[in-house]
Amino acid sequence: MKMGAAPAANGADRAAAMRRTATGLLVVMAGLFGLARWMEPAYPAWSFVRAFAEAAMVGGMADWFAVTALFRHPLGIPIPHTAIIPNNKDRIAETLARFLRENFLTPIIVSRRMQRIDVAGAVGRFLADPVPGGRLRKGAGRLLADALEALDPERLGTMVRGGLVAQLRRLEVAPLIGQALAAAMTDGRHRPIIDTMILWADRTLDANQVLIRESVAKRAGSLLRWTGLDERLANAILDALHKLLAEMAADPDHPVRAKSEEGMAELAHRLQHDPELRAKVEHAKEEILDNPAISLWWQGVWEQARAGLLRAARSPDTAVAGFIGDGLRQLGDTLQREPRLAHTINRFARRATVGITTGYGDQIVRVVSETVRRWDTETLTGRLEQTVGRDLQYIRINGTLVGGLVGLLIHTFDTLI
Repeated sequence: MKMGAAPAANGADRAAAMRRTATGLLVVMAGLFGLARWMEPAYPAWSFVRAFAEAAMVGGMADWFAVTALFRHPLGIPIPHTAIIPNNKDRIAETLARFLRENFLTPIIVSRRMQRIDVAGAVGRFLADPVPGGRLRKGAGRLLADALEALDPERLGTMVRGGLVAQLRRLEVAPLIGQALAAAMTDGRHRPIIDTMILWADRTLDANQVLIRESVAKRAGSLLRWTGLDERLANAILDALHKLLAEMAADPDHPVRAKSEEGMAELAHRLQHDPELRAKVEHAKEEILDNPAISLWWQGVWEQARAGLLRAARSPDTAVAGFIGDGLRQLGDTLQREPRLAHTINRFARRATVGITTGYGDQIVRVVSETVRRWDTETLTGRLEQTVGRDLQYIRINGTLVGGLVGLLIHTFDTLI
């Protein structure tokens, strides 16, 4: 069974049950009217019951006609101004699309509503504490996958890139890098970076032994080369460097590591407080953003990111497991703790949403309009009846009872006068 088939069937069953109830009440009123007519000659008080039942039948029949006329011709008779919805399907589609465009998809309305939505906080709470196997996650995943597949990848990628570049140009990155580095050093998260750098240096040393030996040989005197001491000198240099790197890797308190940490701490401080270094970083950032190669690189990154998002959206439980899940949870905590980052993300989400509304609003409206137009009459009528059928049957029930009470009130007033 397809997803959504069971809820639709339940809606149709409930609407049918209410329809039987309303019709049954009308039949009861007809029976009560017949009984009252039979009992009235012997018991005049039954005239009140007859008046109630008679007016109830009129009210119930009138509301049955009104409700039925919305969806089809009553009793199959082509009475003018009946079967209103099937006969006005195209106009309904156009009106619905125009209502959606004017009340939901204008940039001003979207921007105003997005200002009241804390996107960063909501995403942060969800990432920090996701509900395993939740329907919300699966539904959001399906919605994200459908949206990514429906939108033009190149145009969406250009839009996202433009938004990111605009944000990066406005954002001074040097203080943020400095703060991140200082926070990492406070929590001890910088040590794996130093370990990686030591390992990289050791591997680089191994890969370039020939180059180092040649450099030593070129700088050694002819006497050293003649005696072969240049080779011993190169071996000694390489052994000393390997030993130093091994000691640094094994000893977290090694003096050279301490000097490296001092240098990192000084760099973190300068990135936050040195105007000259901050200006250099900003200049480098602008050169990188203006480089045409970045656009080509971005296209590849966007395609990979889009493919990854599609995979994660189709399998949300797998996406939040393991190392990726730990990273997402840390990101969720950060989004809730850092107001500046949350403000930046919320502003970007608002502008991106407004941009999507501006660029794709007409297409969304056209999809809605064309979809409704393509529905056949039976499909349109069936879906609307499933949606509002129960409420319409309540109108019939209320019309029957209210009509009966009005008839009883009129008969009582007539009798008293």
